[in-house]
Amino acid sequence: MPASDNPRMHNTRNFDLIAFDWDGTLFDSTQLIVRCIQAAVLDVGGAKPTDAAAAYVIGMSLTQALAHAAPDVPCEKYPALTARYQHHYAVHVNDLSLFDGVLALLDALKARGHLLAVATGKSRRGLDEALHSVELKGVFDASRTADETAGKPHPLMLHELMAEFDLPPERVLMIGDTTHDLQMALNAACPSVGVSYGAHEPEAFTALNPRHIAHSVPDLHAWLLANG
Repeated sequence: MPASDNPRMHNTRNFDLIAFDWDGTLFDSTQLIVRCIQAAVLDVGGAKPTDAAAAYVIGMSLTQALAHAAPDVPCEKYPALTARYQHHYAVHVNDLSLFDGVLALLDALKARGHLLAVATGKSRRGLDEALHSVELKGVFDASRTADETAGKPHPLMLHELMAEFDLPPERVLMIGDTTHDLQMALNAACPSVGVSYGAHEPEAFTALNPRHIAHSVPDLHAWLLANG
């Protein structure tokens, strides 16, 4: 449905669609991902990446991320590397949860009529498993994953979401915890907000011109209600 025909679109809002990254932005998974990357690299005989190196690749597509984090692992071992990462992550995925306050934030945005989307480096299978919980059913109007479109920071995820809802870039806000998220928004000519409680240090966000850097979910909630 074109935005102009959608009764949910009102001029009182600055953004019609708010797209969220998943890991480290809505889902408290950064440290687990770091540990799983490190364990997977060791499993295939690579040198253990530092915490910073493993955290840096969060948000990329999985193969791209693992290759970047383990430059000494030959490409013929990438299938095994991917399989070992998936094994380690699956063991602990049920231990993870949304950050405190995320459900209240999403409910408030839905109540105000925003369209909500997820734009993530996860696979479609991984995201669908994460979205399977009852509390998240029907919350998101759309989603894009790295294995069904281009990975970050390529802007295709956001271009596809804009096309799906017939929205111009200035009406779409991207929120994420990595420079890959914010660079994707910049590449798509969309405004962005960075969150500092995820994978990347917020000092790196400044050059990417986010509208705001939120240091907690309540901070993000307050900014969105005032400026979204």
